[in-house]
Amino acid sequence: MKNSGLNFRHLYFFWMVAREGGVTRAAERLGLAVQTISMQIASLEKSIGKQLLEPQGRRLVPTEAGRLALSYCEQIFPLGDQLQEALDEAETGKMRLAVGISDSLPKLIAFRLLQATQQMDTRVHLVCMEDEFENLLADLALGKLDVVLTDRTVRAGGSLKVFSHLLGESDMKLFGAPKLARKYRRNFPAGLQGAPLLLPTRNNALRGRIDAWLLERKVRPEIVAEFEDNAMLNTFGRNGLGLFFAPSALAPDIEDQFGAVLVGDAPELREHFYAISNARKITHPAIEAIFNAVHSGLF
Repeated sequence: MKNSGLNFRHLYFFWMVAREGGVTRAAERLGLAVQTISMQIASLEKSIGKQLLEPQGRRLVPTEAGRLALSYCEQIFPLGDQLQEALDEAETGKMRLAVGISDSLPKLIAFRLLQATQQMDTRVHLVCMEDEFENLLADLALGKLDVVLTDRTVRAGGSLKVFSHLLGESDMKLFGAPKLARKYRRNFPAGLQGAPLLLPTRNNALRGRIDAWLLERKVRPEIVAEFEDNAMLNTFGRNGLGLFFAPSALAPDIEDQFGAVLVGDAPELREHFYAISNARKITHPAIEAIFNAVHSGLF
């Protein structure tokens, strides 16, 4: 194996200076002398033959080469922290599961799926991160996540080597605050003409199916707002700003937690739930526990 001679301690100091915007602040953060930081970054730049930082006003900012180095640092050092956490937890008998949760996935669905990991004989330390689908896939490919829970599959032929595993599906129901529900449940779904409706944005897998469902029934509601984040959509629905669709598997939770009531059933509409992993075969015991819970009738 070729030895690059790269000093990772020096690289770490560069990372800290780039993040803090200056040597002084980085030195304060690390509890080291300014001269120590400066000398070691100078050694790093000499060893790689590239200038990594340059002054911009009172700040130090990465050069073009520095920005490239910084992008690698943002992968290297967080992974190192995760490695240390995993090793520490292994000594205590804990298992770590880093989960990415797509912002479009209903949070109650995510909770039900992850609840299975807390019922294992081995204690599981969950680390949950919510973000947009594409960002989570990138983190998964980099090894920052063990699995991504989402409502869509990975597009075939993509550049990332990740695999979609169907967890389950649920038909949909339309809910609303009691006052709205009473008004629009009559003559459902034809009575939805002009009804205030809260919808996911068009990049959401479910949105196209909802649009087609409305078109087939020849109703044109008033779209009050569109959301990427499912939790925000439900919050607006809870406060009576519009009707909203949710999986029928969550009907009791929607009524209990959000105070929303049923407007009507939409069995033709179905939402799918996936686990995305780096491996075609699931081997992580905590992810296997999620699949076992699904197969036991979670939905």
